[in-house]
Amino acid sequence: MDNMIRDVMRDSLQGFSLPKYDDIPDVGLYLEQTAKYVSQCLSPLEGVSITTSMISNYVKRGLIDSPKKKQYDRDRIAYIIYIAAVKNVLTIDEIQKTVGIQKNSYPAKVAYDYFASEFENVLQYVFGIKESLDNVGVENTDEKIMLRNTIITAAHKIYLDKLFAVMG
Repeated sequence: MDNMIRDVMRDSLQGFSLPKYDDIPDVGLYLEQTAKYVSQCLSPLEGVSITTSMISNYVKRGLIDSPKKKQYDRDRIAYIIYIAAVKNVLTIDEIQKTVGIQKNSYPAKVAYDYFASEFENVLQYVFGIKESLDNVGVENTDEKIMLRNTIITAAHKIYLDKLFAVMG
């Protein structure tokens, strides 16, 4: 792989960040608005997408709580972002297990903000924007290790999808 491709890969994620939990809209977004918002958040990532039918399916499967009055609040949107980011490397059942573990371990805000920080951390490392992984969070629990490994796997898949797209 030549330097030009490496530069394009690095530049494609330069400045990428997920919204922090408090920055996610909490006014209640309808299904279309939710899909559009999440897609915009993840748009720099190759192969990571979400549709209204996917979201509806996640609600039917119990991965996300049913919307209140057909509106998705901050918690639901945070879960949708997480699911969209890892759905290419985990099965629906595995996602359901990881969400269940999270719900038993941490409030949604804490879990999502950790996920967003770790996701950005790992992507920057995998794409060569920085040379080493930061230590995100203060605890070193089995849940944290599992999430980091999930994110590493997702980041490598995103990298490969982006690489193949750049290579044409």
